[in-house]
Amino acid sequence: MLRLQAYQFELRPNGEQLRNLRQFAGSCRFVYNKALALNTERYNQKEKRLGYARLCALLPNWKREHPFLSEVPAQALQQALKNLERAYSNFFQKRAEFPKFKKKGQRESFRVPQGFEVDNGNGRIKLPKIGWMRYRKSQEVLGEAKNVTIRESCGKWFIAVQTEREVETPLHESTSVVGLDWGIVRFYTLSDGEYQEQCQPLKRCLPKLAKLQRRMARKKKFSSNWKKVKAAIAKLHHRIANIRKDFLQQSSNDISKNHAVVFVEEDAPIRALSEVSDRVDATFSIIHIALQGALRPPGTCRCDIL
Repeated sequence: MLRLQAYQFELRPNGEQLRNLRQFAGSCRFVYNKALALNTERYNQKEKRLGYARLCALLPNWKREHPFLSEVPAQALQQALKNLERAYSNFFQKRAEFPKFKKKGQRESFRVPQGFEVDNGNGRIKLPKIGWMRYRKSQEVLGEAKNVTIRESCGKWFIAVQTEREVETPLHESTSVVGLDWGIVRFYTLSDGEYQEQCQPLKRCLPKLAKLQRRMARKKKFSSNWKKVKAAIAKLHHRIANIRKDFLQQSSNDISKNHAVVFVEEDAPIRALSEVSDRVDATFSIIHIALQGALRPPGTCRCDIL
C-alpha cells in the first residue's frame, strides 16, 4: 500500500536565511491577498471569478509591478494561488467560510513542491534561492520527498517534509473492540473501565499568564517593552498548545496500540456541558481529529463516531 507521511523538524537558519524565509512568506501572503482582492472586485462588478490557471498567468505582470516578487521561487507563489483556489472550493462545497485576507505575523508559511533536496544523513535541506539550511534532526525521513512546507510559529521556523512510500499492509496485533466516552471530570472513559484524567495545561499556567497580561496592560501600546511582553505571552501560549498536543498524541497512541476498533460517541452533549464548565481545557473537535488521524494509522486501527 502507498503511505503518505509528513516529518516535521525545527529549522536552524542563519541571519540571511531567516530574512529570506520572512521575505518568501510575506511575498506569498502578498500574492494571496492580491488575488483575493482581484476576485472580490470582479464579483462586485458581476464578472466571473478567475481560477488558478488564469491567476498564474498574471504572475509575470505582478513581478514587473513589484520587483521583490522576482526574488521568491515562482513555484512558492503558484502554491499560494493554489491555496486560494482550494479555499474557494471549500467555501462552495460548504466546508469552510469565505476566504479571508491574510495578516502579517499570523500563520506565516509557504510551500515548495519541487527544486529542493533533503540531506537525511547530515540533517539539512536545500531550498531554492536559499541554499542549504540545517534542521534539528529527530528522526529519519523515510520515502520519497514530494514537497516541503515552511511555517513560522512563535518566533521559530519549522519545516514539514511530505513523503510517500510503499509499505506492507499492517495488521493490528490486538482484536479488542472498545467504546469511548468523553467526560468533563475525566478526559475519557473506555468501556473496559480504563480512564484518563484531564491535562488542563491552561489552568496550571493561568497565574503566570495573568501576570504577563497585567504587565502588558501597563506598557505603552506598540512600544519596545510592550512588544517584549507580548512575545512572552505568545511563547507561553505556544507552550500550553504543545503540552495539550503532546497529551492528545500520547492518549490516542495508547488507545490505538491496545485496541483494534474504537467507537466514539458524538460530542454534541459534551460541547454543551463544556460551555458552562471550567474543567475542559481543549476543544473536542481537536480530540476527534487526533483520534481519526494519530489514532488511526492506515489499516491498523478503526475509529467510528456514533
